[in-house]
Amino acid sequence: MSKKRYTLFASYGYCLRLCRKLPARPAKPSDTNAVRVAFGLPRHPLKGFCDSLTAVLKAVSFYHILRQFPILRSLFFVGTSPGSRVVFNKLAAYNQTCNFVMVFIILCNEKGKTQMRTGELVAFILYLIGMLGVGVAVFFKNRGGGEKEFFLGGRNMNPWAVALSAQASDMSAWLLMGLPGSILAFGMGQVWIAIGLLIGTILNWIFTAPRLRAFSQVAGDAITVPQYLSGRFRSKHKTLQVVSAIVFFVCFAVYAASSFKACGTLFHTVIGIDETLAALIAAVIIVSYTFLGGFAAVCWTDFFQGMLMLVALLLAPIFALQAIEAGAVEGTAVLAENYWSLLPSGKLDWQSWQSILSGLAWGLGYFGMPHILVRFMSISTAKEIKRSRSIAIVWIILALGAAVAVGLVGRVYLPTLADGDRSLVFIHMVRNLFPPLVSGVLLSAILAASMSTADSQLLVSASAFTSDVYKPIFRKKADNKEMMLVSRLVVVCITIAAFLIAINPNSGDIMDLVENAWAGFGSAFGPVILLSLYWKKMTYKGAVAGIVGGALTDVLWMLFLSASTGIYELLPGFLIGGLCAIVGSKLDKRGVPEDVDGMFQDVDAQLH
Repeated sequence: MSKKRYTLFASYGYCLRLCRKLPARPAKPSDTNAVRVAFGLPRHPLKGFCDSLTAVLKAVSFYHILRQFPILRSLFFVGTSPGSRVVFNKLAAYNQTCNFVMVFIILCNEKGKTQMRTGELVAFILYLIGMLGVGVAVFFKNRGGGEKEFFLGGRNMNPWAVALSAQASDMSAWLLMGLPGSILAFGMGQVWIAIGLLIGTILNWIFTAPRLRAFSQVAGDAITVPQYLSGRFRSKHKTLQVVSAIVFFVCFAVYAASSFKACGTLFHTVIGIDETLAALIAAVIIVSYTFLGGFAAVCWTDFFQGMLMLVALLLAPIFALQAIEAGAVEGTAVLAENYWSLLPSGKLDWQSWQSILSGLAWGLGYFGMPHILVRFMSISTAKEIKRSRSIAIVWIILALGAAVAVGLVGRVYLPTLADGDRSLVFIHMVRNLFPPLVSGVLLSAILAASMSTADSQLLVSASAFTSDVYKPIFRKKADNKEMMLVSRLVVVCITIAAFLIAINPNSGDIMDLVENAWAGFGSAFGPVILLSLYWKKMTYKGAVAGIVGGALTDVLWMLFLSASTGIYELLPGFLIGGLCAIVGSKLDKRGVPEDVDGMFQDVDAQLH
C-alpha cells in the first residue's frame, strides 16, 4: 500500500480494518456480520428494521450504474481528488453493500463535514440561477397576458405541473426538516401527522378538486378563492373579500416566514453565512421570479422543485441505511421506551388520543389552503383532475414515507442529534454521505421546499388583495398594468412582514410557524369551502360567519387552550367554523340565490 493511500486509511481506522478483514471476493448478505465484527462495533439496535428496509430499497441504488459507466462515475466525483477515485475503484470489489458508503464518507471527510465545500456552493448557485431562468422564460412567453394569465396561468395548466405544484407548495421545508426532526426525537407517535396529511390530500383531490374547478368557472369565472365564494352566493357585498384578505395576509406572512427561516438555517449550517443575510437572499430570489412569471412561473418551478424534493428524500435514508450496515454511526442510539409504538404513551390513554387526534387533524387543513385550491382552479378542464390526482397521491405517499424514514434512520445514524437541533437531521445526513457537489444538489431540496411554498403564498395573497379588495373597492377602473403594479407591491409588503417574523428570535422554530399558519387557513376556509361545494342552502352571510368564527376559534384556542388540552387548534377551529357557517346560513333571511339549482346542475354536467 502506497504512503499516500495508507495515510488516507489511517485517518479512518474502521475503514482500514474493513479492508484488511473482509474476504477478497464479492460479498454475500451474510457478510454483514463480518463487517460489523471488522469494525469492532456492537450489533446495532435496529438491525432487523434496517435489513428489511435495505432489501427493499437496494434495487433503486445507483451503485451498479456508477460501476458500469466510468463517465458517470467521473462526473459523480467532480471536485474530489484523484486518490479518492482510486480508493473507490479498489474498494468497490470488496462489498457492494458497505464499501461504497464507506468511500463516500471518506470523500466527504477529505474536505470537512462542517465547513463550506465548493461543490455545495456551486450547486446552490446553479439551482438559484435555474429558478430565476424559469421566471424569465415564462415572463417573455406570457407578458401582456393580463390579470387572469398572471394569477391563474390562463386556466390552462398542464396536469403534471398542477399536481406537483400543488404538492410542492403544500410541503414546505417542514417536510425535510420539521417532520424528520420530530420523528427522530419522539418516535413513531409523530407518524400520525403524516397519516393525517396523506388522508387529507387524498380526500381533497377526490371531493374538492373537481367540483371547485367546475364551480370556479360557473361562479363568474373566478380566479381567486374569495371571488369564487362571492360568485357562488351571487353577492356584491365586499365583507367577505376584506375578511379573506386579512386572513390571507396574516397567515401567509407567518407561513412564508417559516420558509425564509428554513433557508437561513440551511445556509448558516452549510455555508456559514449569517442566517439573517441568508433569509434575505432567499426572499429576494423568490420575489424576483414571482414578479416575472406569475402563476405559470410558480407552477413550473414548483414542478421541478417537487421532483428534486422527492429524489433527495428517497436517496438520503437509502444511503444512511447502508452506512449503518457498515457501522458508520456516531455513537449508540438510546431509544425511548415507546419509540416504536404508534401510541406515544404505550397504551390507548388520553395522552395517546391527543397525539392521534392532533395528528389526524392536520389533514383538515387541506380543504382551506388557498395556494392549493387555486391549483385546482387553474387546470385546463375538470376531467383532467383525475390525472393530476393520481400523480399527486403517488408523490405524497413517497414523500411522506421517505421523510418518516429519514427521521427513523437518522435516530440510529445520528443519535446525538436527538438532544440537539433535531431539524438538521436531513442536512447532516446528506453532508455525511455524499460528495460536495451531490450533497449540494440534494440540499437544494430544502431550498426547493421553501421556495415552492413561499412563492405560491405570495402570489395568492397578492391576487386576493388586488382582485378582491383594491380593484372592487378603491379603483374599479384600474387597468391590467396598474393591477400588476399593485400586486407586486403587495408581494413586497408581505415579504417584508414575513422576513421580520423569520428573523425574530421569539417567533418559534419552523414547525411552530407552519403549525400556526396551517391551522389558521384550515379553520377559516376549510369548512366554508366544503359546504359551498355540496350544500345548496349555504348563504353569503353563513360563509362570512364561518370564516370569522373559524379564525377566531383557532387563535383563541392556540393562545389559551392548546397547551392545557394538548389538542391542535385546527380541530376545534374547523368544527366551530363549520358550525358557525351552518347557523349563519340558517339565520340569514336573504336566503340562497335563485339560480343555485342551475349552478349545481351546470357543475354536475361538467363532471359527467
